[in-house]
Amino acid sequence: MSTMKAAVMYEAGGPEVLKVETRPIPKPEKGQVLIRVKAFGLNRSELFTRQGHSPDVKLPRVLGIEAVGLVEEAPGNEFQKGEMVATAMGGIGRKFDGGYAEFTCPPATQVQAIKTEIPWETFGAIPEMLQTAYGSLFKALLLKKGEHLLIRGGTTSVGLAAAAIAKNHGAQVSATSRRADREEMMHASGVDHVFIDKGEIAADVRKKFPEGVDKVLELVGVTSLQDSLKCAKEGGIVCMTGMVGNKWSLDNFSPMDFIPTAVGLTTYAGDSNDFINTPLEEMAKQIKAGTLHVQIGKVFHLDDIVEAHRTMEENKAGGKIVVLT
Repeated sequence: MSTMKAAVMYEAGGPEVLKVETRPIPKPEKGQVLIRVKAFGLNRSELFTRQGHSPDVKLPRVLGIEAVGLVEEAPGNEFQKGEMVATAMGGIGRKFDGGYAEFTCPPATQVQAIKTEIPWETFGAIPEMLQTAYGSLFKALLLKKGEHLLIRGGTTSVGLAAAAIAKNHGAQVSATSRRADREEMMHASGVDHVFIDKGEIAADVRKKFPEGVDKVLELVGVTSLQDSLKCAKEGGIVCMTGMVGNKWSLDNFSPMDFIPTAVGLTTYAGDSNDFINTPLEEMAKQIKAGTLHVQIGKVFHLDDIVEAHRTMEENKAGGKIVVLT
């Protein structure tokens, strides 16, 4: 077998620009790992790239900033054939062809082996999602046991994962949703208190918790960032990680007016080192044991990548979207 199925993007546009076609299987060089992809999660950065917001991504390109599967070949002997592995970040799906295919060929330094066996649709959901949630909570927000965390955008896949991780860590977790019918799903992921987000929540948060919260994970983005800053207590930290609000920058930013006194503002983007430092094996064990909840939204197959992207764009998944090959 010398060919594979892949979803290729030749031009920016709607979901239909992703074309499933036959391509040669990549040939790994020393220092690379050829992975037989079994599943991959969809990410909003891929949606932005597909829409034309990533000018540094050269086309045509196989998108996909993460993938999980089995090692097919590792010329440098970093991994053994048949090992379960995950890869994410570091240029995959952007600088070189990514996970939207039956095979991908990332650098070995961007690959983690996982020994705990979990279903492919679950494994496919976790690399980028858990890397982002874990890094935001512990690298950027420095979350400690007993602290109160507020997640703005609590029904996003990262928001639900962050709630579960934070709850396991011993934090009190509040989160927002625009829809009251999502409360049960959020509670299942560890959320203690849900705020219905009508655009501004600071007054509601301060009414319930007059001193404010210790840490805020901002996943909506700049459209709600100032209101989220008002939710944090003095000495608290707000981390902007997501941009599901589809706005990229602040207008007429005046720091003295925008940031409350003694509240810290940071961001988390994540890179290949952050992925490698994410304890995926430990979290896979927790998932298998049932102590870490992962909310899978919808599962598609590679042939249905257009419909999968449409579901992501319309925010209809109710959790992480996973594609099986």
